[in-house]
Amino acid sequence: MTVRRNVTPWASAALVLTALLVTSCAREKDNDAQPAARSSSPTAHGYVEGAQEAAEQQSRLILNDPADGAGRVLDLITGKVHKTDSAEGANRLGTDGRFGYLHTSDGTHVLDSGAWTVDHGDHVHYYSAAIRDVGELPGSRGAQVRSDVVVTAVTDHAGKTVLYDRSKLEKGKIAASLTLPGTYTGAVVPFGEHLLALTDEGDTSRLVVLDRKGERVASPDADCERPRGDAVTRRGVVLGCADGALLVRAEDGAFTAEKIPYSGDVPAKERATVFRQRAGSDTLTAPAGGDAVWVLDVTEKTWTRVDTGPVVAATTAGEGSPLLVLETDGSLHGYDIAGGQHITRTEQLLTGQERTGSAPVIEVDRSRAYVNDPRGKKVYEIDYNDNLRVARSFDLDIEPVLMAETGR
Repeated sequence: MTVRRNVTPWASAALVLTALLVTSCAREKDNDAQPAARSSSPTAHGYVEGAQEAAEQQSRLILNDPADGAGRVLDLITGKVHKTDSAEGANRLGTDGRFGYLHTSDGTHVLDSGAWTVDHGDHVHYYSAAIRDVGELPGSRGAQVRSDVVVTAVTDHAGKTVLYDRSKLEKGKIAASLTLPGTYTGAVVPFGEHLLALTDEGDTSRLVVLDRKGERVASPDADCERPRGDAVTRRGVVLGCADGALLVRAEDGAFTAEKIPYSGDVPAKERATVFRQRAGSDTLTAPAGGDAVWVLDVTEKTWTRVDTGPVVAATTAGEGSPLLVLETDGSLHGYDIAGGQHITRTEQLLTGQERTGSAPVIEVDRSRAYVNDPRGKKVYEIDYNDNLRVARSFDLDIEPVLMAETGR
């Protein structure tokens, strides 16, 4: 394996961007894990206790084999692989840019990948620290987890939401701070120092804004029929609805919601329900049935349907980058989003049929994409700006069925 460092930094961080923009550097003293240096302090601006600051993004991949629970963290800077605690039977893996959330039929296991980005708006800090298993979130069966720099919201299968102190998680402790009253549909999303939630009202769901104590402080005039899927962008939070998407924004403490509708009627099986993106990007992707992909440009408020081959996974880095589609032929394909033309493809990356219901994924950052090949016990690094060139491949001692990138 040839190891070549990715030296292109970027300034997005999943699910934390807006709170970082709202919370100034001077107020970081409220977060024990990310104290800001006062003018008289000898510590440097952006200092984080126990972490090393770097000049480039400290990307890592969290990997898991559900068959025996074996976990690994692949450091994409050094190429080293670290073992983690077992999480047997994991069926989903999510991340907020630092922590991995391994969901099993019994609950959710939290892993600190030890890599993250702090975005101050006009500049960025990249950090790395020790990898450690944090533990289990109690009562989190079927949970959906969303975070910002202050709070982690865990919504279980019944719609009950518990808030966890983010600074405690960063110290390796699981400490619930509040259980929200009532139940909610889908994930509760921390955003703009508040919480966005959907409440059932008959055949539809209504958007509500809660403060961090769970009190309703605003109810924008917006509903979302059969909500599924959400994403945080620089323009606001996107919620997937039956007739398109709902874009929620915050400005000067006021919340607004705007519908981005499909251009026509879309059958239920072709609606966008799971969004993928480069963390913080304003360009989202989602499967549009079995043989096409939706691309949602949040800035332009437009949907584009790109016809592809049979889709296994799809994403894009946005900003003029190609649409990346992993297809059932085992190859990664590139498409021009504006015109829909097929541009290029890789050689076959996937080894045979997958043995579980968890399909491979594509993780993407500002310069590279990563594809997991479970049966081949490999991860491929793709330079999507260079005709989908395979830049590196990593051999593993487990089948990496689940994968998520952190450090973003």
